Amino acid sequence: MEAKNLKKSLTIQGVVVSDAMEKTVIIEVITRKTHPRFKKIMTRTSRVKIHDEKNECQVGDKVIAIETRPLSKQKHHKLLKVVEKAKLV
Repeated sequence: MEAKNLKKSLTIQGVVVSDAMEKTVIIEVITRKTHPRFKKIMTRTSRVKIHDEKNECQVGDKVIAIETRPLSKQKHHKLLKVVEKAKLV
């Protein structure tokens, strides 16, 4: 399945914040939304566990994940591709 044919709602983009588990990484997804009454921009962050079959992600990588069937109790996304690798300091 190519990324061009996917709906935007099925993919999420975020930054890897933890890679301590086998074949699982935690990404942080940041969404910005305007408050309906006060018209200020609110920033919401959510942490999502994604399945990384080859353990190729490291902390700081920007990745795109795709929604799949439930893989476990908390994993419902799979790694699609690594957009940008983390810069080593």
